Amino acid sequence: MISIDKFRNLVANAPLITIDFMIKNALGNILLGKRVNKPAKGYYFTAGGRIFKNETIEEAIKRISLKELNFKLALKDLQFIGIFEQFFEDSIFERVSLRSIDMVYEYQCDREFNLPTIEHNEYRFFSMDEIQHEDAVHPCVKEFFCEETCR
Repeated sequence: MISIDKFRNLVANAPLITIDFMIKNALGNILLGKRVNKPAKGYYFTAGGRIFKNETIEEAIKRISLKELNFKLALKDLQFIGIFEQFFEDSIFERVSLRSIDMVYEYQCDREFNLPTIEHNEYRFFSMDEIQHEDAVHPCVKEFFCEETCR
């Protein structure tokens, strides 16, 4: 883990590589949580997080899913959706924007949830139509579900 000063410098000067989880229930609805921190504070967003420097993707998936969902996922459990770019005007640091390169993975879930409230304080399953039309869903999340023609 790096110091907060080094992390601030990293966020200010380079993109973060992240993993986002598209958790889908049996009805095809997607789990989103309302973010409590910047960036995207107050918006519904997918669960996810950044990959650490000396961490494999598999290790990151296990760590991030445990932190964000309270259960461990493995790469073999997931379907790769794609890579997306996100640009945020803010970040956890004042006057520092954030850019991320996101690897999005889908997980078909049929389990009960005991979701943490560290990064998100409200959770709900959204239909694809609700994701595209609900103002409370962050525009970056909408891009994950956009048809090929709108990219």
